[in-house]
Amino acid sequence: MSAAFPHPDPSIRPADRRVSARIGAIAESATLAVDAKAKALKAAGRPVIGFGAGEPDFPTPDYIVDAAVAACRDPKNHRYTPAGGLPELKAAIAAKTLRDSGWTVEPSQVLVTNGGKQAIYEAFAAILDPGDEVVVPAPYWTTYPESIQLAGGVAVEVVADETTGYKVTVEQLEAARTENTKVLLFVSPSNPTGAVYTRAEVEAVGRWAAEHGLWVLTDEIYEHLVYGDAEFVSMPVAVPELADKCIVVNGVAKTYAMTGWRVGWMVGPKDVIKAATNLQSHATSNVSNVAQVAALAAVSGDLAAVDEMKTAFDRRRQTVVRMLNEIPGVVCPEPEGAFYAYPSVKGLLGKEIRGRRPQSSAELAALVLDEAEVAVVPGEAFGTPGYLRLSYALGDEDLVEGVSRLQKLLGEAQD
Repeated sequence: MSAAFPHPDPSIRPADRRVSARIGAIAESATLAVDAKAKALKAAGRPVIGFGAGEPDFPTPDYIVDAAVAACRDPKNHRYTPAGGLPELKAAIAAKTLRDSGWTVEPSQVLVTNGGKQAIYEAFAAILDPGDEVVVPAPYWTTYPESIQLAGGVAVEVVADETTGYKVTVEQLEAARTENTKVLLFVSPSNPTGAVYTRAEVEAVGRWAAEHGLWVLTDEIYEHLVYGDAEFVSMPVAVPELADKCIVVNGVAKTYAMTGWRVGWMVGPKDVIKAATNLQSHATSNVSNVAQVAALAAVSGDLAAVDEMKTAFDRRRQTVVRMLNEIPGVVCPEPEGAFYAYPSVKGLLGKEIRGRRPQSSAELAALVLDEAEVAVVPGEAFGTPGYLRLSYALGDEDLVEGVSRLQKLLGEAQD
């Protein structure tokens, strides 16, 4: 369990505190830090292969870029627009939500945000009071607990491992529930594990939340990236009685290869959306109009581009899982969604590799970067030490080369 944001040291004068206790307690995004280090090493001439950032290696589709270029030339986009989003984009997101998940919502239930991260923070800020608890299944994406803490809440972790496909059970959730529990965070497909809950599992979790009057914040950013027989199921559709206490977070970043455009959104009850919109009106005002017009083209178009990307991701998924499982001491369940593999490396910890004995996945990740020039994110960043996250959203050749380096290096492990 992570504590709510800390109180300042009363022995220090306010004027002498250089950084607030609240902000000083925030950890840097581990995934972005790994990606930045990998890019810096590459810029210095080292042949680093980065598995760190969750970012498609495809360009944004041309029709979306063309819409943005046209928007740049239209003077109406050079001015302030409503803080909650362009009306036409909000309407398109409502239509897209019905098309893709079967949930009927109104444009007034939509808030357009600066990427999914802002949506997540504003959602928690809108519904949490200090001390409210949020049940957070782990492994979790690094931003979730930090957003909860910033909003004054307390993250209560419920850990799943490779033996259950990284999926938590209702029994685990119930064991974590207290009188202070207000929200369940639910993510499927999952970052960092690629786990996808079945329809029956989504329904069971949703009914449990509804039975206890809990809110659910569900992140659906990877909704279109599911493989094999896996199925994306939207929580408020599977459990309609939960819809009035459910907030859905989404965005264009992963589906349309638009990570840098910074357009996300949240969908939920009108009163919560209005509160979050008020917050955004003071925090950032409107999202860039040019980016919003690009997002409008994206969500209004078909899914041909994502289908092409998904074919490539599926091929890479199978390759990375096969190659990782060939390494003695590594266990990697097959991810069913998103574009991440999350192997357990607990079988390698404490073993000697090139004169070093890493005792944690963080130490192992550092060794891998130093010795194999491969950047991965350690499980500590996701609340579960003993694992590594590899994004397979990179070119096929780089993927094979990178995992081959891992095979060579980690294959040297000795007792």
